[in-house]
Amino acid sequence: MAKRKTNLAIAPTPPPPRKLDFGCGANKTPGFEGVDMRPVPGVDHVVDLRTARWPWDDNSVAEARACHLVEHFTAPERIHFVNELYRVLVPGGTCQLVTPHWAGSRAYGDLTHQWPPVSEFWFYYLDRGWREQWAAHNDGYTCDFLATWGYTLHPAIAARNQEYQQHATNFFKEACHDLVATLTKR
Repeated sequence: MAKRKTNLAIAPTPPPPRKLDFGCGANKTPGFEGVDMRPVPGVDHVVDLRTARWPWDDNSVAEARACHLVEHFTAPERIHFVNELYRVLVPGGTCQLVTPHWAGSRAYGDLTHQWPPVSEFWFYYLDRGWREQWAAHNDGYTCDFLATWGYTLHPAIAARNQEYQQHATNFFKEACHDLVATLTKR
């Protein structure tokens, strides 16, 4: 019986999922590639995220972070940011977005923050179905995210019970320090 030769091609190992830290400055999250518009230590990609097409391929990013970034963007730049984020994220990919809470002085103290401050209601506009039903005039958006959000609380509020925390987040200025959202690409 003759021996048969087989050529088994070994599939190349796919690259690890790309993880990007947008606006990282010198404080890049470990395990992430740093992205900023300024070439400071820790930045792997110098990119202006506000208006141009981003340099990453469609569906090429598994996870992203944008901590204290979008509040520096104008309203049209924020729309561009979420549309490009949607383009580069893989289906099911996520982005954690942190911004100063609109009802706290942190949102207004830095004069490089743009008007309006980011509020919870913006996240509804990132959902295509919601826009089609309630805000069809917002046709600049191309993204479709499931958005969930919560808050980092002032330490005096965080130490209290959950009922008090809920009351404070609804009625007290300065109760919330940051608005923390997770955007998941549908």
